Amino acid sequence: MDWDDLRIFLAVARSESLSGAGKRLKIDAATVGRRIARLEEAMGARLFAKSPQGYALTEEGTRLLPHAERAETALDGAREALSGPEGLSGQIRIGAPDGCANYLLPQVLAEICDANPGLEVQIVALPRVFNLSKREADLAIAVSRPTAGRLTVQKLTDYRLHLAAHPEYLARSAPLTGPQDLRHHRLVGYIPDMIHDKELDYLAELGAGTVALASNSVSVQLNWLRAGAGVGVVHDFALPAAPELRRIIPEQVALTRSFWLIRHADDGRVARLNRFADLLAQGLRREVARLEAYSRQEG
Repeated sequence: MDWDDLRIFLAVARSESLSGAGKRLKIDAATVGRRIARLEEAMGARLFAKSPQGYALTEEGTRLLPHAERAETALDGAREALSGPEGLSGQIRIGAPDGCANYLLPQVLAEICDANPGLEVQIVALPRVFNLSKREADLAIAVSRPTAGRLTVQKLTDYRLHLAAHPEYLARSAPLTGPQDLRHHRLVGYIPDMIHDKELDYLAELGAGTVALASNSVSVQLNWLRAGAGVGVVHDFALPAAPELRRIIPEQVALTRSFWLIRHADDGRVARLNRFADLLAQGLRREVARLEAYSRQEG
C-alpha cells in the first residue's frame, strides 16, 4: 500500500469531497478521484459512498481510518526524529474561542515564534467546537471538557469574568446594586440561539433579562460596552484592552471558567506537538495571571 494514497484517503475523509481534498493537498480533484479509485482497487473494498452531501466513509473506510491516522502520526514522528530537537518548525493550527484568540493567544504565540523562527502558527478564532479528527486544527482550546472522541484533554487554567460597563452608561442608567437590577438595563451578550456551550450562557446564569445587543463575537460585545451601549459580562483578561470600562458589583457577581487544551489522541506520539503544547500551556497561564492582576489593580 502506497502511503501517498493513504494521505489522499485521509484528506477526502476529512473534507468529505474530492475538491476539498484537492485544495488541502494542492492537487486537482480529478487526480484525487483517480488515486482513491486506485486505493480502493488495491484494498479490494469500496471506501467512500458518494451522495449529494459529498463523500462519506463506508463501513470499510471507517475501519481503515484509524490505521491511516496512525500511519500519519508515525510518519510525523519520523520526520521529527530526523529534524532533531533544536527548535520548533513547520505549521501548527490552533482553534480557539473568540476571547482567547483575541486577548491571549497573540502575545503568547508571538513569544513562542520569537524563540522558534521556523514555526508558522495559524489561529482559527471561531466560537464553536473543532473537529480534530478531520484535522480542522492540530490543537483546540475549549471552555468545556469534551466527554467523547479519541482525544487527550489537559486543563490549561481558570479565568474570571465580571459585569462591566462604561461610566457614562452607568451615569445615565438606573442604579445597579445587585443581579436583580440587570432586568432594568440594556444587556450586551451572546446571541441566545448561537451559544454553542452552556459555559458561555453567563447572563442566563445570572437570571438576567433579554439581551438587547447580541453578537457571537466577544470583540463586538466589548466594543459595544466601550461605546457606552449597555452592561455585559467581560473576561478580566480582556479588561486591560478596554481601560475605560469599570467592573460592576464584583463582590456579588464573579464568574469562573476554565480553558482546556484538546488534542487528537494519536498526536501524543508527535514530539513537536508535545513541545508546542507545553509552551502554549505555560504561556497562557502566565498571560491570564498577568492580565487579571492588572485588571484588579485598575478596577
